Amino acid sequence: MAPEKKAIEGVEWRINVGDGSSKSLVEEERFATRIWLGIKSLILKFLIFFKKARDIGANDPRKIAHCVKVGMALSVVSLFYYVRPLYDGVGGNAMWAIMTVVVVFENTVGATICKCLNRVCGTSLAGMLAFGVHWVATKSGEKFEPLIVGASIFMLASAATFSRFIPSVKQRFDYGAMIFILTFSLITVSGYRVDKLFEMAHDRISTIIVGTSLCIFVSMLICPIWAGRDLHTLTTTNMDKLANSLDGCVAEYFNSNESDEESDKKILGYKCVLSSKASEESMANFAKWEPAHGNFGFKHPWKQYPKIGASMRNCAYCIEALTSCILSENQAPDLIKNQLRDVCLKVSSTSSTVIRELSTTIKTMKRSSDIDFLSEETSIAVEELQETLRTLSNLHNPPINIGAETNSAAADETDATLVPLIEVIPLVTFASLLIEITTRIKGIVNAVDELANLAEFKVEADENCDKSRSNNRVEQDLDEKTMKTLQKV
Repeated sequence: MAPEKKAIEGVEWRINVGDGSSKSLVEEERFATRIWLGIKSLILKFLIFFKKARDIGANDPRKIAHCVKVGMALSVVSLFYYVRPLYDGVGGNAMWAIMTVVVVFENTVGATICKCLNRVCGTSLAGMLAFGVHWVATKSGEKFEPLIVGASIFMLASAATFSRFIPSVKQRFDYGAMIFILTFSLITVSGYRVDKLFEMAHDRISTIIVGTSLCIFVSMLICPIWAGRDLHTLTTTNMDKLANSLDGCVAEYFNSNESDEESDKKILGYKCVLSSKASEESMANFAKWEPAHGNFGFKHPWKQYPKIGASMRNCAYCIEALTSCILSENQAPDLIKNQLRDVCLKVSSTSSTVIRELSTTIKTMKRSSDIDFLSEETSIAVEELQETLRTLSNLHNPPINIGAETNSAAADETDATLVPLIEVIPLVTFASLLIEITTRIKGIVNAVDELANLAEFKVEADENCDKSRSNNRVEQDLDEKTMKTLQKV
């Protein structure tokens, strides 16, 4: 049977062609199948790409608005080519306006203003210095003119490039330094061959100013995206995630809730805090360029937000250590865990409440009248945890009597003492990290308090303060009456 099967499989169907040759039907079918599979794969990849693009637009519709604004700005600036009077005014230099819109229009208002001002200032400064060098070179004669031009390009380009390594310059004026190098080199070199250098430079600077002005107005007036507001929202969102992560870690460690996808997502919220440093610094830098908008004044202390983010990351590092305690194979017995369960949950609850209250303070831009009380509750809970740890240590770590006895009973007693001690260590480590988190939360409180002082946050609940003051006065009056009665008696 095997030889017959091989013979059947070896049969090849062929057809005769007009020129006398033949073709294999199997090869044609395979080729057609490969083409169809390739087309099917391309269609599938396109559908996946379309779904991802749709999800990006659905998650943040502002990105679609930004794309529309860029298209609108380019359409308007292209009128310098389509409208004859405008084209006659600037000529072929109208292309510089289009290039300016493409390179300076950013997603946020602050980033757009930063790039626009950097481009205008860098171009203007480079133009003035280039004309000065050109004037000196032309007065020096034909022999020295190329030497002066080359030397000026070398020195100024080197100095401007070095300035980009300075942190303060790189943070705010890096793009301007690059534009300065480009513009100075172009104008200086062009001046050696071009006669009407001033007219050319004037037209280019004019078109650049037109392009940057258009970008600023479009970004500010049509669906503006403020970097400062995004930074404000990012800070409060990270605070909420940090609080949820702290509660989730402690609850997961003591198995006080069922683990599911939602709870795991909350526990890992601290990772957003750890990865937001670059975004916070970038947004804070761009927010400084933005004018007053909403509840944010012109001198709003944006530099304070990265400090708050740094203090939050200090807490997030400890929470990351808590998660490693959860995943550790060396766990304390449930019987020992239950002795610290309630007090640890109380510490995490009060600590997360403090973080959420700080988040509310930043959201509403009003000072919280409860933050001191909540911080005091956290301190009391920490004291209870420390006292419980001392009690637990005394119960599971009795004193070891080391004497001359070397009998087996003493050795067994020592081994039994070490075993409870080893069982307690993981739980003590977890509790120590929890206490460290409460200490680092004080850094967040101080940073937010400094922001409230610099931004002049208002007091949240004046009525509650008035009620508390009136209650205190009533209590003082009652105490005075009681003292007078006792004195009479």
